[in-house]
Amino acid sequence: MDPPFNDMYNTLFYKQITNTESNVPEVPFSFSVTAVVEEVELPVIDVSLLMDGAKKEREKCKEEIARASREWGFFQVINHGISMDVSAMERFASESEALAHTLAEVLAEKLERKSNFFKENCVRNTCYVRMNRYPPCPKPSEVYGLMPHTDSDFLTILYQDQVGGLQLIKDNRWVAVKPNPRALIINIGDLFQAWSNGMYKSVEHRVMTNPTVERFSTAYFLCPSYDAVIECSGDCPSYRNFSFREFRQQVQDDVKKLGYKVGLPRFSNHLY
Repeated sequence: MDPPFNDMYNTLFYKQITNTESNVPEVPFSFSVTAVVEEVELPVIDVSLLMDGAKKEREKCKEEIARASREWGFFQVINHGISMDVSAMERFASESEALAHTLAEVLAEKLERKSNFFKENCVRNTCYVRMNRYPPCPKPSEVYGLMPHTDSDFLTILYQDQVGGLQLIKDNRWVAVKPNPRALIINIGDLFQAWSNGMYKSVEHRVMTNPTVERFSTAYFLCPSYDAVIECSGDCPSYRNFSFREFRQQVQDDVKKLGYKVGLPRFSNHLY
């Protein structure tokens, strides 16, 4: 039996986050950034054009997906064909799976890499859906709904209600994402950043609480099997090859020891 959670992860509860290792990046910049400068609307992409558009429209849509992944690490999709009734979770998961693979294949194509990697490695029993509830908090400026982090997957599909609270780092500052009732939010994960040699960005994000209203969201995570090897593209790879199992284990070890996730810098081919 595993030891109690607070024994395994006591750094999170009882020790101030510090870094005494010379070869580990300092505490993430985002942990010290609190002010939100503005509310933004993420790039909105009509993905129905991938299926129903003319060739020129399909290519334009693909380029918009790749550009948003490079410049933002986040974007929104409309006319996606996914039911917004998340009470039917099996249907939501199945439809999200299809959309996630379509987007991953587009992003792979724009990198000129084989897209069957995702069909072979990201299968139904390696991906998962998570439902989140964020209760009201009387002191929202002091309590995170979800700490700053990046996602440890290839990409995430997020359905959120209209309460808001999602924020992300853009140009070294926190911005709040304006809710769009018609759209699903897509964000690039750590694995895609490594697989694309840093072309696509895994961006830190967080969820802030609301003082009076609870917030709900549902997320689909496109993950490979534990044995899948993430191979960085390009002639000068920024990251060494690693398995998903190794990556997850390193994240868990860092959280236990340091109190925060180090993530991709652990696998960098360059000095921190």
